[in-house]
Amino acid sequence: MRELVERLDALCDAVPFHASWYLKDVATGARADRHGDVPVPSASTRKVSIMMAALAAVHAGKLALDQRLTVEARYQNNDSGTFQHLTPGFWVTLRDAIVMMIIVSDNTCTGMVTDLVGLPNVQRWCETVGMTATIHRYGIPPKMAPDHPLDQVTTTTPNDQGLLLELILKGTNDPAVAARLGSTPDLCRLGLDILSWQKLKTRLPSLLPLGTKVAHKTGTGARGYMDAGILFKDDRPLCILTAYTDRVPAALPDGTPGFAAAAQLIGRMARFCYDGLAAR
Repeated sequence: MRELVERLDALCDAVPFHASWYLKDVATGARADRHGDVPVPSASTRKVSIMMAALAAVHAGKLALDQRLTVEARYQNNDSGTFQHLTPGFWVTLRDAIVMMIIVSDNTCTGMVTDLVGLPNVQRWCETVGMTATIHRYGIPPKMAPDHPLDQVTTTTPNDQGLLLELILKGTNDPAVAARLGSTPDLCRLGLDILSWQKLKTRLPSLLPLGTKVAHKTGTGARGYMDAGILFKDDRPLCILTAYTDRVPAALPDGTPGFAAAAQLIGRMARFCYDGLAAR
């Protein structure tokens, strides 16, 4: 683990922007982080907690996975996902809205699900499960300038997101851990499955062997790019890795676009973790 941490830090030291991460070796329980408690914009990684708060409401009997949500035009003024381009007035089930919110980061669905659960309830849920540095500020994010202050967006930390993923993973088999999430093992398994159906694969999975299972959620913000997920070796969970970048410039001195440099960094971090832990 020590050598792996040194390699991850060396990658981060080499880039001209803030880079932070959290890592847990699932087999040994060993953990490490870089600036793991420093708040950063969450971008769409926030949607993992929105999903799990919605599933907790389902378990509590307040919502139902098969209930219908009508897509209204007021939710379509956003720039993420696919539903923004469709004719309003159609309906989807809550389950399908959650799926689209995660696998293509659809913000129309995010706005609907967040309003259904209630933003204050999402925040309370995060605090209850121990995500004490995560602050939800909206359903559909406003358009922000690259120099926006941190307190204008939803914020989180690599450690908070790592904790959430660990609880979801453990909750798939442990009813007591699932209960901490206000959920059940079956609902935790659904959450993990949805994360594994992710279609945006240019970050954590980008340099892994073809077909490697990664249950994850990406994020793209005005200030940076991120990805948080669980890497698998075959069907065995290998590690939890949450990687965040912030204050990423539009372009690096060599002309590389900032978004590409951030994606390459996160992909290399994931490959180092995979190679370092899968060979055991």
